[in-house]
Order: sequence, then structure tokens, then C-alpha cells
Amino acid sequence: MKTTVKKVAIQGGAGANHEIAARNYFEGENLEIIPCLTFPDLFATLQEDKTKYGIVAIENTLAGSLLPNHTLLKDSNLAIIGEYKLRIKHNLMALPGQTIDDIKEVHSHPMALAQCEAFFKNYPHIKLIESEDTALSAMQIRENLQMGIAAIASELAAELYGLEIIEKGIETNKRNFTRFLIVTDKAKTEVTELLENNRVNKSSLVFSLPHEEGSLSKVLTILAFYNINLTKIQSLPVVGKEWEYLFYVDLTFKGYPRYLQALDAIRPLCKNMKILGEYEIGKQSYAKSNETYMQQQEAVIH
Repeated sequence: MKTTVKKVAIQGGAGANHEIAARNYFEGENLEIIPCLTFPDLFATLQEDKTKYGIVAIENTLAGSLLPNHTLLKDSNLAIIGEYKLRIKHNLMALPGQTIDDIKEVHSHPMALAQCEAFFKNYPHIKLIESEDTALSAMQIRENLQMGIAAIASELAAELYGLEIIEKGIETNKRNFTRFLIVTDKAKTEVTELLENNRVNKSSLVFSLPHEEGSLSKVLTILAFYNINLTKIQSLPVVGKEWEYLFYVDLTFKGYPRYLQALDAIRPLCKNMKILGEYEIGKQSYAKSNETYMQQQEAVIH
């Protein structure tokens, strides 16, 4: 019997945190990971092939919201079908046989570099170089056989590219989590399955409001009346309309019918309200060992 392979687009190279989050969320399934250099590339990939799934970072506990991704999601007509919260662990890695005294430069994504600043204060001889991606930085070291150059990336990246970890867990804040959204064009089947099992308990919306006193307060009061919990609100300006804003909100609820009643109640107060997705509250997890992922990859290959 042929095993079904699920295609999942990620931002970054193989071994990036996006891949780790994808493999955690789709645990036990055979995945074909499709690396995309940028988030616009990822959304374009999903538009070209509607059978694919995508995983998109939307916020980080240290850096806050990834604002451009809110707009990409709104404009994509894709739907959120799930979420995953991954503990981000940064590791310093280089070609084997080197110590930190041998390292002259460290390449990684700007966010990763910023989250490890305290560690590098002890090593003033090391120059920090911004790059497009954590895993791609590791890959380039291997491809170019760069001695004296290190990368900050995941354990999975070190395993994939044959690098040696010089120091594990160099991030300053150990409570560093990124929330990822799982998006796809195949939303109806996913949501129907969740509804049948009474597992839909979260949604993401976007809407604008009239530029009137108390407009947002009215919406929040109605949501509270219906026992809907607002877990996040993010405002972004409406391009071309001065002092008007889009509000991206995440809601959690215990009863789906009650949630629908709440939407009906706020809809007359909102402009251009759009449901970005209805899904199950995601798990919060630490990254699994790189050995687990290598075993999963071998299962897909064979």
C-alpha cells in the first residue's frame, strides 16, 4: 500500500525551526518539506499548489508579532487550520574540530543574533553577521567548507549539514517561544473534522471599525457578554486611509454555537470582517531531539 506524503512549505532551509514545528504538528505523518526563502515565496507556493500545507511564524514571545505575515495571510485567501507553539533553542555550530576560540564570525538570522547577545559579550573577538535564515547559514558553512565561521541554528540543522555543536542553548531568555500557524486551501475538510469531534475552540479574525468614539470598546463588550476570550489583538494601518486600522484578533471559546452568536452580534459594528481560520488551541512544546527527525526523514525516503 502506498503511503500518503503530505507536502508542507516552510520558510527557511531544511532544518529550520519552521521544519521542526511542522514535524511536531504533523507528528506520525510522512512529510515532504518544501523550503521557501521568504514568506511571500511560501504563500506563492501555496497559491500555485492548493494541495500543499504551509507553516508560518506569526509571533514570538520576545520579538512580538511578525506584522507582514498578518497582511500576507489576510490577502492570501488561505485558512488557518491549526497552530503550534515551539520553544526556540539556539545552538552555536561549525565544521568539526574547532573551538569557540577558532571562530571569527557567526552568521544567522537577525532575530537569532539578537536573542543571543548576552552570550557573545563574553567573546568580543567574534563578529556577528546577519543572514537570511538560521538553517541556510549552517548549510552554507558546509557547502563552502568555511573554517572559522559558525552559525546559530537548530540541532536538526547541525545533524543535516554535518556540523559540530560548540555550545548548546546560547539564547539569553530560556522562555523563548514562537507561535506558528498551519495554513492551507483545504480548510473545509479540516474544520468539519474538528467540529464533528467538538474540538474547534479558537479563531482568528480581521476587521476594521468606523472612526468613531468607543467603536472598539463596543465590540469587546459584546465578546465579553458571550464569554468569548480575547487572547490577542493587533492593529495595523489601512493603507491609503489615514488613521484607519485593521484589527487582527484571536478568540478562544468553549461553545461553538455561542461563538457564532457572538460573531453575529459584532458583525453590524465591524467593516469587512473576515474569518481567517477556526481551529483547535495549539500545544506548547519543546523541540524534540534531532534523532527523532532524522528517523522521520528516513521513513519518508524509504
